Amino acid sequence: MSMDDYRLELAGVTRWLPKIRISEQLTIASFVILGDCELVRHAAPELDRLLPDYDCLVTAEAKGITLVYELSRIRDIDRFIVARKSTKAYMADPLGTSVQSITTHEPQNLYLDGHEAAAIRGRRVAIVDDVISTGESLAALEQLVTLAGAEVVAKAALLAEGAAAERDDIIFLQKLPLFGPDGEEL
Repeated sequence: MSMDDYRLELAGVTRWLPKIRISEQLTIASFVILGDCELVRHAAPELDRLLPDYDCLVTAEAKGITLVYELSRIRDIDRFIVARKSTKAYMADPLGTSVQSITTHEPQNLYLDGHEAAAIRGRRVAIVDDVISTGESLAALEQLVTLAGAEVVAKAALLAEGAAAERDDIIFLQKLPLFGPDGEEL
């Protein structure tokens, strides 16, 4: 923890997030839940209470995986789907789409294995991620799920970063601010 870190209070858990400058004009508080069992254990039930009924959860590889695992466990759902960032040799007839996220330097691709796409066809899907910022990753996931023939019934994250907190089409627990080049909240 340093004096420049951002103090996050989420679901009764405190985390100090390092501020990372990602461009000349933008600094973010780096929120990584992958491996943070305590935070996921406390935050998942709070997010679950806000979600409508769904048949399946879908997330993008990789930071949302622990969260959708815990949400699946809470609702006693046997399986969740992870959209992969590359095709794998074992994938049959993969569906794919492209996304440019705030935290990636290059466009990323997201893929569903053809068997996973078939498994969600006609089902009610909740798309879940750790943070929604520009909404690009979320839009790519929504496009992928729709291409697979599923109905998106919820788009959710633990945090909505910056202007995403003003959206009325997402579910989230709280806002995560963005920062200018000087580290001051925008």
